[in-house]
Amino acid sequence: MLVSPTMLRIEGIRQLRNPYTLAFTLAMPVAMYLLFGAGMGYGSLSAGHGNVSFSVMTSMAAYGTAVAMSSLTSLAATEAKQGWGRQLAMTPLTTAGYALTKLLTSVVFAALALVAVFSAGMMTGAQVEDAWHWVATAAIILGIGLMYGLFGLGVGLFFSSDSAAALASISMTFFAFFGNVFMPLDGVMLDIARFTPLYGFVALSRWPLTDGVLTTGQTDELWMLFLNVIVWLGLFALLVTMGMKRSRARQ
Repeated sequence: MLVSPTMLRIEGIRQLRNPYTLAFTLAMPVAMYLLFGAGMGYGSLSAGHGNVSFSVMTSMAAYGTAVAMSSLTSLAATEAKQGWGRQLAMTPLTTAGYALTKLLTSVVFAALALVAVFSAGMMTGAQVEDAWHWVATAAIILGIGLMYGLFGLGVGLFFSSDSAAALASISMTFFAFFGNVFMPLDGVMLDIARFTPLYGFVALSRWPLTDGVLTTGQTDELWMLFLNVIVWLGLFALLVTMGMKRSRARQ
């Protein structure tokens, strides 16, 4: 069996009942948007093809997607190390099916985070010139955001503690502060931000709105943003490989 609808349903309900999941993957991105976007007087100011509120909304949706993917996949890795695989061996569900179920759950919650933030944006004045900007932004966020599932999986495999999910989401928050996600950076801090894991992802998510133009007047080159994503994708894959070796060594 590749995917169990029953397990998929139970896993989704279990995460919906988890206050940590609701707080960090759904409530926090919305609250951050309302605080830094809709709640500020500058939200209605022009930004690229829309307004500042749309830009902040995009950033928070991308952040929520990264947190959802990283935290939920880290939980899957932790469960696997705790002997859950032996229980699965007594069922028709394969290991690949278990992993796919966890991945689908993570994608669903990433999509829920995006829908929650976008809905808040629609209700509070986030605007852009054409409807396709909404669709393009959402597609970029969900498409590239899958890479943070590798980060969560690597963290879950590398660290034996049950707090791997918290570590993954806290790491994303740290990267967001220093990655030009929560607030516009300038000077040396902006130069440093360009090398952080969330910079390329969020900048590409904003591209339909800004065409790469920053609040400082500088412009990001598209190839540099893709390079950032590719390099970090490779590093996340390396983290997973190292985590698997470390996990096997402990066994």
